[in-house]
Amino acid sequence: MKYRVLNKNREFTRIYSRGKSYVHPHMVLYVAKNRLGVTRIGLTATKKVGGAVQRNRARRVMRAALCEHLSQNVGGYDIILVARTRTPYLKSTQVSRTLSRLMQKAGLPDKNPVASATEKPAKPAAPVPKEDARA
Repeated sequence: MKYRVLNKNREFTRIYSRGKSYVHPHMVLYVAKNRLGVTRIGLTATKKVGGAVQRNRARRVMRAALCEHLSQNVGGYDIILVARTRTPYLKSTQVSRTLSRLMQKAGLPDKNPVASATEKPAKPAAPVPKEDARA
């Protein structure tokens, strides 16, 4: 899925200053409303993340997670995803799960909601021993 891209420094600084941020150890999500009616995306990975290979992997994994979770008709938002130092070393499913949680916190509609990994299924109750009816 193709989105419009944020590529001007003033657009990034506007979102950093006026937008709302949602933080996770794997990545940071910045969201701000825009008046354009279309969603624009920005992906960043600083040199703290690592060399060019690690930064490119971090952006690639975040882009794949965005395509998986962000629906086409989300409305007019500017969204920036910032990679953290762990991001290039994570599996794509972990990044996808993290993005799903961040989008839920931000109140953005999720095209493909993922069940939280922290929620464990309830264990069935231990069977009750039957009493002998012979006595």
